[in-house]
Amino acid sequence: MTSLYDFSARDIDGPERPLSEFAGRVVLVVNVASRCGFTPQYAGLEDLYRRYRDAGFSVLGFPCDQFRHQEPGDEAEIKRFCTSRYDVTFPMFAKIDVNGERAHPLYRWLKQARPGVLGSRAIKWNFTKFLVGRDGQAIRRYGPAEKPGSIAPDVAAACAAPTAPA
Repeated sequence: MTSLYDFSARDIDGPERPLSEFAGRVVLVVNVASRCGFTPQYAGLEDLYRRYRDAGFSVLGFPCDQFRHQEPGDEAEIKRFCTSRYDVTFPMFAKIDVNGERAHPLYRWLKQARPGVLGSRAIKWNFTKFLVGRDGQAIRRYGPAEKPGSIAPDVAAACAAPTAPA
């Protein structure tokens, strides 16, 4: 069975990072963009991360420029924007595609594991979120309009769930 931990992605600073580094944690995977109407969700994502990180929670941000060119910058610009504007401290990764032939394998898996409304697999917009349990399996998919604060109860419940035996 495939899990989050079977993938790796390039860190925003360049090196490839195995997602097995997050084994045993609850993770929220989000495709982000800095010039989107939903960009202020960075503040909510950071709040969620700070509130639950000590309970074994991480947010993983994946910049994507597939939606109306709303993430035009390179990794250095994205990192500078996120830290200076929203004081982002959760892990950020290099820009990826989430749809199409060049979609990152992580997103291919997430879309298959948790399709959207009416079974749609495509990511419709920036700030689509996937909650992944401590076992590395996708629990739920949230649309871009769902604010991070509204999913806090699901994050709290996932964090309170016992860790699966090794």
